Formats: sequence, structure tokens, C-alpha cells
Amino acid sequence: MLRFLDAGESHGKCLLGIIEGLPAGLHLDEEKINKNLRRRQMGYGRGKRMEIEKDQVEFLSGILKSKTIGAPIGLMIKNNDWENVRNQTLPPLPIPRPGHADLAGISKYGFNDCRPVLERASARQTAMKVAIGSVARQFLENFHIKSFSHVTRIGSISTEDKFVFNENFRKNIMESKVFCCNKEISEKMCREIDEAREKGDTLGGIFEVAVSGVPVGLGSYVHWDRRLDGRLGAALMSIPGVKAVEIGHGIEISKNKGSEVHDEIYPADEKQKKQYQYYRKRNNAGGLEGGISNGEDILLRAYFKPIPTLLHPLDSINIMTGKKTKAMYQRSDVCVVPAASVVGEAMMDWEIAVAFLEKFGGDSLQETERNFNNY
Repeated sequence: MLRFLDAGESHGKCLLGIIEGLPAGLHLDEEKINKNLRRRQMGYGRGKRMEIEKDQVEFLSGILKSKTIGAPIGLMIKNNDWENVRNQTLPPLPIPRPGHADLAGISKYGFNDCRPVLERASARQTAMKVAIGSVARQFLENFHIKSFSHVTRIGSISTEDKFVFNENFRKNIMESKVFCCNKEISEKMCREIDEAREKGDTLGGIFEVAVSGVPVGLGSYVHWDRRLDGRLGAALMSIPGVKAVEIGHGIEISKNKGSEVHDEIYPADEKQKKQYQYYRKRNNAGGLEGGISNGEDILLRAYFKPIPTLLHPLDSINIMTGKKTKAMYQRSDVCVVPAASVVGEAMMDWEIAVAFLEKFGGDSLQETERNFNNY
């Protein structure tokens, strides 16, 4: 069984990760992981923290000569900001911020200080999730499974461009400051962020993640917790700030009749035959039917709320006095939707890898490849 654990706080010494269940013989490239970590730190609208951190992963165990050995893999990302706070006595934070985990966290764990909550609930933890998802991505590449993410909306500015799996589309995303495929729309998104910054406000938005090359049969309809749609949705919902997830064109097709939206199936001719004996003209289902991958590209869309830490804070209370006050302000970003899209990509890669190994198994990469090729 493929699984991971991660640990670490926003201003602690480091972030830690443990991956268990990857087959032996998988070559892992640290630089590929670091490249994705750098992508997570990019994006127009990021704050001062990204100027401090220079995220790089270090393998602590489970790797010999750059290949997995079947043992648990230990990973570490150091927090540079630790050096700035290690000798400081940080004051307590008794005023919870609306929209954060502060109030719920102190109520649950019995704290009278929000600091322990915000240290772990912080989106800083997503750096390790990107590293772990990047490991899964390198595993999936052996089976020609690829993923892309891009931003489709920031604030009120959106693009109608459809996802296309080609290098030109990816190039446009990487050249955009907000990871949007449309240059003109990207510039409008940047202006929207500038306006929010000037007003001391924040913005949310939408990003899409698509995965191509996923074989038919990952996931299952036999139990609720084995449904791949539910697991992918949960993976995206676990990202701090994501408040809704859409599979395929689920929201739009809910307005139409069944005869208008379901993806009809046709027999493939010789030119169309690749892996299967059939094809579809559309993919409204987003590559998932009955909780199982159906061979089409898997497409999910995540809706990200505006960052709740505001330069002009909202109303709150002081939990020590019970009196009304303004929420505290902590160093923050204006918009993190582009960075969140990289995290979403990593989480999708991870869940697809988990489902893939459930289906094909193998203690070594060679065994997994044999099982997959026989299928």
C-alpha cells in the first residue's frame, strides 16, 4: 500500500515526509522535485516569505544511488525562516482570524494561543506535499501518465480556453506569471491582483488539473472509499483554501438533460484504435464513471477562496478578554491560486499513483511494469 506522512510547522526547523510503498528500482531525480518546489514559490501575488525560502528537498533514507530500495523514503525541506525566529520569544496570539483554522483549532485542542494552530495549519506544509507528489509523478512517468495544471480564474477575471495536452499549451502556462494559458488574460489577472494589493485585500480563483494516459480500471465502485472520484476530490479539498471541487464539467452539465451531456461511446476504426476498441467525442465526465477511470483524460477543477489574512483585518474577539476587536495581521500573500495549482497537480499525481499500485502492485518497478503490460 502506498501512503505518506508529513510533519513540520511553518516556522519550525524543517518539513519532513515519509513515503512508504514505492516499488524498488525507481530512479528519482532530486532536481525534478526541486523544479516543482520552485514552481510552487512562483506566481504573481506571493508575499515576502517566498523571498526567504529557497526550497530544496533532501532524501534521508530509502534511496541508494538515486534509486528506491523498497524501504520507506525519508524527505526533508529546511525552513530558512527558522534562523530568523529561533532565538526570539514570540508573543501569544489571542485573537483568531476569520477564515483561518485559529478559532476551531484552539477550541479543539484547548489552547489559549492561536500560534500552535497557525504553525501547523499554515499552507507552508504544502511544500512537502509538492515534493511527495513529485516523487509520485516520476513513478507515473514510467507508464506515460502525465499531468498539467493551469489557472482559469483569479478574482473576476477568467479564461474560456480549454485544456489541451501539448507542449505549446504547457509553454504558455510556464511563461505566464499566474500560470494561465492565455497571455492577454494573464495580464488582466495581474492587474486584478495589483488592485487588490493596493486596497489591502486578497483574491481567490479557480485552477484545473488534468491527467492523461490513465488506464481504464483505477478505483472501484464496490465500496464508497475506493471510488477514485471521491479520493481525487478529497485530495484537492485537503489543500488549504480549496472550498469546492468539480469533476469534468459537473457544474455546467447539472443544468442540462441527460441526453445532452453523457459521453456517448463509438466503435473505433483502425486509425482511432490505440489502447481500446472504442472512443468518445467528448469528456463531460472528466475521465471518471462509477468511481473508476474510463480511459479519458481525468479533469478536476478546484475553487480557491480569497486568503483570509487581510491588511485591513475583519472583526474578531480577544479570547482572553472576550471583547470585540480586530483580527491580527500576519505576513501574507495577496493571491496564491497559481501556487495552489502546483499543489493540486502534486496531490492528483499522488492519488493516481496510489490507485495505480493498488491495481498493478509489485515490489519492484520491473514487476509493476510486467503486471501493467499484461493488463
